[in-house]
Amino acid sequence: MDSATLTTLPDDPEILKGIIGTLTREQERFCQEIELLREQIHLLIAKRFGPSSEKTAPRDNPQLPLFDLPEPAEIEPAPEIVEVPAHSRRKRGRKPLPASLPRIEVVHDIDEAQKQCGCGASLSRIGEEVAEKLDIIPATIRVIRHIRPKYACKHCEGLDTDGATVKIAPAPPQIIPKGIVTAGLLAQVLVGKFCDALPFYRQEKQFARLGVALGRATMCSWGDEGG
Repeated sequence: MDSATLTTLPDDPEILKGIIGTLTREQERFCQEIELLREQIHLLIAKRFGPSSEKTAPRDNPQLPLFDLPEPAEIEPAPEIVEVPAHSRRKRGRKPLPASLPRIEVVHDIDEAQKQCGCGASLSRIGEEVAEKLDIIPATIRVIRHIRPKYACKHCEGLDTDGATVKIAPAPPQIIPKGIVTAGLLAQVLVGKFCDALPFYRQEKQFARLGVALGRATMCSWGDEGG
């Protein structure tokens, strides 16, 4: 503040306090605007010069797309160090398949004629080589037919009797009354929806590939009736 400004200031203390308060508020406002401008500059620099892989999701849709994520690279098992007297070497190999999985043995043997040695003696089995491959059985759609035989008395046909002349076993309880879905199919649909994040329209396409026309509206109605 120069001397000319000091000479023009009023002598009233109350007026001076008001001027100081006004200047303080203006200074706070300027500081807030400066901080805001700094944040905007940092954001623009990050978007312009930051790594291209760091994409920010839109504010109105923060959820990342389910099937656009990069596939994780296959991780090779850690090499096992085998100590030998002369040197050390690495023993590579995949982890064994779980022992709890069922096994189906397929034997690839040579012909009986090849089990004969050139000297005339029969060859003896000294061992075997085993290679395990992981297999999967695709989903199978089937229809369960509930058959309830009916029984009637031939002697009471046409007679006016009090008791019923036709007998049949009661219908078994169903997960959804008068519905075509079984408990197993309903569990499959719900697990796909809520555990595997598969919407009904995707499951509709899966069932179509299996040869069954099962619409998404039908699956939605199962959830309403079951609830």
